[in-house]
Amino acid sequence: MSILADTSATVIPAGTWSIDPSHSAVEFHIKHLGLATVKGRAPVVGGTIEGGETPAIQGTVGVSSITTFDENRDGHLQSPEFFDVERYPELSFESTGIETRGHDLVVEGKLTIKGVTKPVTLRGTFVGSGVDPWGSERIGIDLETTVDRTEWGLDWNAPLPGGGLLLPSDVKLTATFSAVKAGRV
Repeated sequence: MSILADTSATVIPAGTWSIDPSHSAVEFHIKHLGLATVKGRAPVVGGTIEGGETPAIQGTVGVSSITTFDENRDGHLQSPEFFDVERYPELSFESTGIETRGHDLVVEGKLTIKGVTKPVTLRGTFVGSGVDPWGSERIGIDLETTVDRTEWGLDWNAPLPGGGLLLPSDVKLTATFSAVKAGRV
């Protein structure tokens, strides 16, 4: 299946698709000291993708599953200074509109972190569709955006001895979804 040029028609095949948590992930990328990119991954992803005339994407991420592959940093991320996992165990996203623009899939939606909901625009591609070795129909979607983490109350930072701050406000978010036609996961 190909993406149609310059149209608002969707390319997501009709039907309800369940996001496959074992083949999907949400990641973040942030500069540490302005020098190195630190990546975090949330492997516990759930949700659905609706295809056809009125496409939609909704999903959640378990905050306790977020890992940067460093136990101390992960503990700090789960603390009240960042995600506050005790009070806010999930992050969520719900689309408000999906369309194609050229070869891009553009997804408008609402992202909720720490009980704060803000609009975001994600761009990416409908990767394609196919049948897996077990006979299940699958689709793939890759999306990304950059957000200002402080808009969701993720304000923690530390001053550097030479001036500046340890972390920037901007964080790149990426989502890679493999979804199975509903009832087949």
